[in-house]
Amino acid sequence: MPVPLERSEISQHEVRVYQLLSTHSERWFTNAQLATELSMSTRTIRLHTLRFVRLGLVDQAEVFPAHRYRWSEKSDKRNIAYMQRLKQAVEVFASSS
Repeated sequence: MPVPLERSEISQHEVRVYQLLSTHSERWFTNAQLATELSMSTRTIRLHTLRFVRLGLVDQAEVFPAHRYRWSEKSDKRNIAYMQRLKQAVEVFASSS
Protein backbone atom coordinates (compact mmCIF):
# COMPACT_ATOMS: atom_id res chain seq x y z
CA MET A 1 0.00 0.00 0.00
CA PRO A 2 1.55 3.34 -1.01
CA VAL A 3 2.22 5.81 1.77
CA PRO A 4 0.64 9.22 1.16
CA LEU A 5 3.25 11.92 0.81
CA GLU A 6 1.48 14.59 2.72
CA ARG A 7 -1.68 14.78 4.72
CA SER A 8 -3.20 17.42 6.90
CA GLU A 9 -2.80 15.67 10.27
CA ILE A 10 0.49 15.16 12.06
CA SER A 11 0.47 12.57 14.83
CA GLN A 12 2.27 12.67 18.14
CA HIS A 13 4.17 9.54 17.06
CA GLU A 14 5.35 11.33 13.93
CA VAL A 15 6.54 14.26 16.04
CA ARG A 16 8.47 11.93 18.34
CA VAL A 17 10.22 10.26 15.37
CA TYR A 18 11.06 13.70 13.96
CA GLN A 19 12.45 14.90 17.30
CA LEU A 20 14.70 11.88 17.78
CA LEU A 21 16.03 11.89 14.22
CA SER A 22 16.57 15.64 14.05
CA THR A 23 18.22 15.77 17.50
CA HIS A 24 20.70 13.05 16.48
CA SER A 25 21.07 14.04 12.82
CA GLU A 26 24.63 12.70 12.61
CA ARG A 27 23.52 9.16 13.58
CA TRP A 28 22.08 6.44 11.34
CA PHE A 29 19.17 4.45 12.83
CA THR A 30 17.38 1.28 11.77
CA ASN A 31 13.61 1.12 12.18
CA ALA A 32 14.13 -1.40 14.99
CA GLN A 33 16.48 0.96 16.83
CA LEU A 34 14.00 3.84 16.51
CA ALA A 35 11.18 1.59 17.71
CA THR A 36 13.19 0.57 20.77
CA GLU A 37 14.27 4.12 21.65
CA LEU A 38 10.75 5.50 21.22
CA SER A 39 8.82 2.51 22.62
CA MET A 40 6.75 2.20 19.46
CA SER A 41 6.06 -0.66 17.11
CA THR A 42 8.47 -1.19 14.23
CA ARG A 43 5.51 -1.02 11.86
CA THR A 44 4.61 2.48 13.08
CA ILE A 45 8.22 3.62 12.79
CA ARG A 46 8.49 2.19 9.28
CA LEU A 47 5.41 4.18 8.22
CA HIS A 48 6.98 7.43 9.42
CA THR A 49 10.50 6.83 8.10
CA LEU A 50 9.11 5.90 4.68
CA ARG A 51 6.96 9.04 4.64
CA PHE A 52 9.92 11.21 5.69
CA VAL A 53 12.11 9.66 2.97
CA ARG A 54 9.46 10.33 0.32
CA LEU A 55 9.12 13.92 1.55
CA GLY A 56 12.89 14.39 1.29
CA LEU A 57 13.33 14.98 5.01
CA VAL A 58 15.31 11.83 5.84
CA ASP A 59 18.27 10.24 4.08
CA GLN A 60 18.06 6.48 3.55
CA ALA A 61 21.00 4.10 3.26
CA GLU A 62 19.96 0.86 1.61
CA VAL A 63 22.28 -1.54 3.41
CA PHE A 64 21.96 -5.13 4.56
CA PRO A 65 20.50 -6.42 6.84
CA ALA A 66 18.41 -3.30 7.53
CA HIS A 67 18.06 0.09 5.91
CA ARG A 68 19.36 3.02 7.94
CA TYR A 69 17.84 6.48 8.31
CA ARG A 70 19.09 9.87 9.45
CA TRP A 71 17.66 13.37 9.37
CA SER A 72 18.76 15.18 6.22
CA GLU A 73 20.77 18.38 6.44
CA LYS A 74 18.63 19.67 3.56
CA SER A 75 15.25 18.89 5.12
CA ASP A 76 14.34 22.55 5.74
CA LYS A 77 14.94 23.34 2.07
CA ARG A 78 13.29 20.27 0.54
CA ASN A 79 9.83 20.63 2.01
CA ILE A 80 9.39 24.00 3.68
CA ALA A 81 5.62 23.83 4.14
CA TYR A 82 5.67 20.39 5.75
CA MET A 83 8.56 21.34 8.03
CA GLN A 84 6.62 24.39 9.23
CA ARG A 85 3.59 22.21 10.01
CA LEU A 86 5.78 19.63 11.74
CA LYS A 87 7.43 22.29 13.93
CA GLN A 88 4.01 23.75 14.75
CA ALA A 89 2.83 20.27 15.79
CA VAL A 90 5.85 20.02 18.14
CA GLU A 91 4.73 23.26 19.82
CA VAL A 92 1.10 22.15 20.05
CA PHE A 93 1.96 18.79 21.63
CA ALA A 94 4.46 20.40 24.02
CA SER A 95 1.93 22.96 25.22
CA SER A 96 -0.79 20.35 25.78
CA SER A 97 1.29 18.08 28.00
